[in-house]
Amino acid sequence: MTLTLRTISREQHLAYIQSLPAASHMQVPAWADVKAEWRSENLGWFDDRTGEMVGAGLVLYRQLPKIKRYLAYLPEGPVINWFAPNLQEWLEPMLAHLKQQGAFSVKMGPPVVIRRWDATSIKKGIQDPDVKRLRDVEADHIEPRAFEVADKLRRMGWQQGEDGGAGFGDVQPRYIFQVPLANRSLEEVHKNFNQLWRRNIKKAEKAGVEVVQGSYQDLEEWQRLYEITAVRDRFRPRPLSYFQRMWTALNAEDPNRMRLYFARHNGVNLSAATMLVVGGHVWYSYGASDNIGREVRPSNAMQWAMLRDSYALGATVYDLRGISDSLDESDHLFGLIQFKVGTGGQAAEYLGEWDFPLNKLLHKALDIYMSRR
Repeated sequence: MTLTLRTISREQHLAYIQSLPAASHMQVPAWADVKAEWRSENLGWFDDRTGEMVGAGLVLYRQLPKIKRYLAYLPEGPVINWFAPNLQEWLEPMLAHLKQQGAFSVKMGPPVVIRRWDATSIKKGIQDPDVKRLRDVEADHIEPRAFEVADKLRRMGWQQGEDGGAGFGDVQPRYIFQVPLANRSLEEVHKNFNQLWRRNIKKAEKAGVEVVQGSYQDLEEWQRLYEITAVRDRFRPRPLSYFQRMWTALNAEDPNRMRLYFARHNGVNLSAATMLVVGGHVWYSYGASDNIGREVRPSNAMQWAMLRDSYALGATVYDLRGISDSLDESDHLFGLIQFKVGTGGQAAEYLGEWDFPLNKLLHKALDIYMSRR
């Protein structure tokens, strides 16, 4: 198959995404509106014989301070056939095109999973004092073709840092947690939750916790809970305008792209979450909770409601997004995997993000600048 790469319209890009079983929410055309501070471009790969579109990519361009050169970034993309034997013929025209557009460096995140660990294996790892990282646990599923992809990328000159984090660090999480829903009943999914989760869901039901969906107007209430969470967990929160933009942009593209959930008790909102949907893939993207009312387990109730809704939408996977790969209980990020593993799902390791320096000097300068930040 010989390929041609060219700029496409948003409509063409969206039509292509809609023809697929799923794609990352960061590769839909509307994601460019969410990331308003970046310039964007939609790319399409075409099969020369048939003229048919066979791949697409959303590129975000970030200008370097003081010079007219860009970092080109394809978050969790491009959406191409990563296992194609002629991977070079997909990526070389992309690099040539991005260089023409003024890019000095390209960063991409192949949506390719290398390994998966089932919840039972992770629990065993947590209980073993010699095990400190997910990598120390034998994976339950390994994708040999993913290693071939990594090998081909290295041979083409793509780079990854020693820790797997490319040059200036992976922007998207490399390890994530997912609950598979395909070919399973809801009863099976519920049965796979650990005892604590099942108990907490029951506790919330008994206490009368109700889970409701919110609208654009409720984003201010979301922000209140999110900022409480940011103080407690010591991270810098995104502004309300970011979530408003996200809601407007994503739901203009598809009215079911983004949802907002609240778990409330006696009329008081105790926890909240945003949910994103692309085809059969559903993400729990941001979560927030108050410091009060934890004893009625609002977060477990909300997750169970979101999972049920995902199932009703026909989703094949419910994605709880990032986890750290640390299984060390003294690690401050350990709570994240502990909470998510209770759903009985799987941890997955992606190929991570890769850099291609089109201008080695500028790429190095950016590397140094990012490491100092």
